[in-house]
Amino acid sequence: QLQFVESGGGLVQPGGSLRLSCSASGFSLDDYAIGWFRQAPGKEREGVACISSSDRVRYYPDSVKGRFTISRDNAKITVYLQMSSLKPEDTAVYYCALRHRWYGGTCSGYTDDYPYWGQGTQVTVSS
Repeated sequence: QLQFVESGGGLVQPGGSLRLSCSASGFSLDDYAIGWFRQAPGKEREGVACISSSDRVRYYPDSVKGRFTISRDNAKITVYLQMSSLKPEDTAVYYCALRHRWYGGTCSGYTDDYPYWGQGTQVTVSS
């Protein structure tokens, strides 16, 4: 069973920034495509960023493009989601999800494409 955890969530004022981390324990994220998703109360889970296993492809939906950035650390055990210019509508539980390159290392914004999910971290944007 893969062990990884999200962290970095919290309460931030509109216009502020947060950096979320998705950290692996006992394995490298280098062979995985990573997706960041969020789910607000009463809404479906939606993708906000993804990075292919090769790091060559990164995708963001229009709702966060220019504000969110996904990246990996050099040690390949942590993937970050840097969020800036946060808005109240960004309030949600944020999840990272993994898919091994053997099953497709491409970037995907669909929840069904990821077999492994973290527990999530709450992000609240409010004044």
